Amino acid sequence: MSSTTAVWPLAVRVFHWSLVGSFATAWLTGDDWMTIHEWAGYAAAALVALRVAYGLVGPRYVRFSQFVRSPAVTWTYARQILRKREPRYIGHNPLGAIMVLVLLAAISTTALTGWLQTTDAYWGVEWIEDIHEAAANGMLVLVAVHVGGVLISSFRHHENLIRAMISGRKVSPSPGDVA
Repeated sequence: MSSTTAVWPLAVRVFHWSLVGSFATAWLTGDDWMTIHEWAGYAAAALVALRVAYGLVGPRYVRFSQFVRSPAVTWTYARQILRKREPRYIGHNPLGAIMVLVLLAAISTTALTGWLQTTDAYWGVEWIEDIHEAAANGMLVLVAVHVGGVLISSFRHHENLIRAMISGRKVSPSPGDVA
């Protein structure tokens, strides 16, 4: 059996699966159960705020400064994927990092516009409602791309990334892996 290394602390794993649950709850309750919908949105917003803070001061693989790469590195990685020659990253790969940032921004946009609809100033304002709905529905596309990327990376690098997001552990680095 291969040795493993700790990558995702419990706080990140709880964040990840809690965000999945809160977004799914908010999306599924949007038309019929507004109280549940709103509380799920508040939960998602709080989770994003905590993740951003943790991304600034958390341990190695959690910090944005560790996994957000330059545009040049990201483009190179994308080209390597197309050639099926991309290196394995122990933390987030450069495209995974972009997905993290885009998902956090999309959830933030959805939560902000949802909250604005509860205020006197923006209640019933159609463009806010339109942005809220577009961001929420856009999240479905982002989630599909995210899951697709996880599956492709899992297949290409022979490692179960879903299990890693449950256990917090990945196969230990090999020569050529990017730590």
